[in-house]
Amino acid sequence: MTAGVDRSPPGPTRFPPAVRLERLVHRYPNGIEALRGVDLEVPTGQRLALVGPNGAGKTTLLLHLNGLLKATGGRVWICGLEVSAGNHAAVRRQIGYVFQDPDDQLFCPTVLEDVGFGPLHLGLPPEAIGAAVRQALAAVGLPGFEQRVPQRLSAGEKRLVALATVLSYQPEILVLDEPSAWLDPRNRRMLIELLGKLNKTQIVATHDLDLAWDLCDRTVLLCHGQVHADGPTRELLSDRKLLEANGLELPLRLQGVQPATPAQMR
Repeated sequence: MTAGVDRSPPGPTRFPPAVRLERLVHRYPNGIEALRGVDLEVPTGQRLALVGPNGAGKTTLLLHLNGLLKATGGRVWICGLEVSAGNHAAVRRQIGYVFQDPDDQLFCPTVLEDVGFGPLHLGLPPEAIGAAVRQALAAVGLPGFEQRVPQRLSAGEKRLVALATVLSYQPEILVLDEPSAWLDPRNRRMLIELLGKLNKTQIVATHDLDLAWDLCDRTVLLCHGQVHADGPTRELLSDRKLLEANGLELPLRLQGVQPATPAQMR
């Protein structure tokens, strides 16, 4: 099930994948080796789920995609750009990163300022920033939230505003760390439907295997900082022995529990 990886360096004659990792290693100062030589390619337009037990290295891997962590070894490319100290700004223009904790992402006095932060720093004129903010908030189901105070929102609303902060500047790649955390069933289903309509490369680290089942064409299973399986989502997530051997359980739908849909929540 694990696919081979072409290790030839990206060049001008080869259309680069959206994301490429080559032998990525990360060792924390306390000696813990969170990533142990991860090879991975994500083609443009693919929606990939990154699953694994706690401590598998999922968030550590995501933090390398925009240079928030410096690799101990190996290399990372985003849209053909190698992630390095000299081009973080160019790389981060390509990636919209939604953190696991939205409080790490929301720091302005109003939702308008938070969601408009990206377009502002891209140099858009005020009228274009306003339009981008309105469009992003409407996309996540929060129209009219511009003057709300982020710190006074519910946990689920914060999660959706955090997503809007990256949608507002139209990155090529969306990276989402536990996007369904704190969402009620109706908003969770709305989020899945929204992400499913976006014509963007998406990498989704999640414990919500039913979200992965509904949203992602491909799933990579990490455990102990290594890729243990890589294949079509519904094939991989139907493999009870594989999942249980790596600290996971079958999606709820395969256990006889069907996640609620928006129609059921009305």
